[in-house]
Amino acid sequence: MSNTSSTVRRARRPSGKVWRDIKRHKVLYLFILPCVISLLVFNYYPMYGALLAFKNYDYSLGIMGSPWAGLANFREFLHSPDFWTVMKNTVVISGLKLLFGFPAPIILALLLNEIKNGKKFKKTVQTMSYLPNFVSWVVVVSLLTVIFTPYGGIVNDIRGKLGKEAIFFMGEKKYFYPMVVLSDIWKNAGWGSIVYLSALSGVDQELYEAAMIDGAGHLKCTWHITLPSIKGTIGIMFIFAVGGILNAGFDQILLLQQPANNQISEILDTFVLKTGLSYGRFEYATAIGLFKSLFAFILMMITNTVSKKLTEVSIF
Repeated sequence: MSNTSSTVRRARRPSGKVWRDIKRHKVLYLFILPCVISLLVFNYYPMYGALLAFKNYDYSLGIMGSPWAGLANFREFLHSPDFWTVMKNTVVISGLKLLFGFPAPIILALLLNEIKNGKKFKKTVQTMSYLPNFVSWVVVVSLLTVIFTPYGGIVNDIRGKLGKEAIFFMGEKKYFYPMVVLSDIWKNAGWGSIVYLSALSGVDQELYEAAMIDGAGHLKCTWHITLPSIKGTIGIMFIFAVGGILNAGFDQILLLQQPANNQISEILDTFVLKTGLSYGRFEYATAIGLFKSLFAFILMMITNTVSKKLTEVSIF
């Protein structure tokens, strides 16, 4: 009996200790409370709406009262002629961003890391590269429209001075992908470089000094010391980037869409918005969104497994 009671007391100690710690640090937990409430209200509570994907939604019956449809909405999307179009556009745009946009913050961080003297210049460049991240896509696209418009835009004015015809850059298909990729790099590269600059600050400087003594130049030091030292950070960021490959950039693409480029600019996110709001098919739009999330999760898991086996870098 005594052994049983002592076992019970030992089992109860951890929970009692947790509550004592919470009471002791209750002020700190109060600081976290708004974040927890926000997470529950805006992230977890709306998740019951995912049930729409498996329902034949009826406004009068509500989500819970609407009849079940099983996987009918998913099958409809997979057999829809829009499926391959929006999937191809999403993967192409995300792939181009991954190909050109992913290395951009790494290169910027490496260049900033090479500035040993001139701290004011380095801070100025860092600040200027961070600022575009705080500019909304509405403003960015408005600036692009003003710059590239054939009616008084600076680019077409220069072309006119050179005797060339004006081009409607925003409305022609062949300029859509370059504009998407370049504007994305301009807006996000500086902010993304913060992670890599933090990783670079932890590289042992004695390694560089030893390499310099052995006759290695800046390029060899970068290739053999800097990049291997931040390999883990690059690997983790790449896994996240691949996991989000179906997030082609909703705000940016929606604002850059024109009737002329709609065939190559319709992505999953914009298709979901139009399907849900324009046609009122909330259950169908929810099924597409759920399919996207599931596909992204599977892709991230595969990338994480492959990365763990090949490079020993993984999220978990």
